[in-house]
Amino acid sequence: MEKLILASASPRRRELIKLISDNVICVPSGEEEALPDGILATETAQFLAYQKAKSVARDYPSDFVVGCDTVVILQDTILSKPKDEADAHNKLSTLSGKKHKVITGCAIIKGDRMHTFSQETQVEFYLLSDEEIRRYIDTKEPMDKAGAYGIQGAGSLFVKGIEGDYFNVVGLPVARLMRELKAFGYR
Repeated sequence: MEKLILASASPRRRELIKLISDNVICVPSGEEEALPDGILATETAQFLAYQKAKSVARDYPSDFVVGCDTVVILQDTILSKPKDEADAHNKLSTLSGKKHKVITGCAIIKGDRMHTFSQETQVEFYLLSDEEIRRYIDTKEPMDKAGAYGIQGAGSLFVKGIEGDYFNVVGLPVARLMRELKAFGYR
């Protein structure tokens, strides 16, 4: 099986990509590009995924390099990782009782070939009390996650339902990625 390079430091993505291959090397891109003016919220994840993959692919021109980025979107506004506990509280209060989108963009690069795609999942939250939000923030779990929650952890207690790929919300739509890699020539 060919080597797969994951351009990510995310522990969740590292675990999930192992479902596709054991021959994986994780190389954080260390590069966050500025978003171009006028980019739509729904295009952001795919753009950032490409930037991450491109920065790592320079050092691995003969391997399959995968970059990913996940965004949480509520009414065309991106809810990024929280800056601090107050920001996490604000984001979770904003999501309370509402449906939102989680979009993961993926980019695959090998040599001079490139392919990008994105996967969207709808997530609905229960109404959250201030106490629930504060207790969750006290766990520190939301502090490194887009939208200030992790569906795979205690944040799952807020989720009323999802439409789409659960693993996409975790940060890597593995079933779709596997199929896209195969179509791109990965064996």
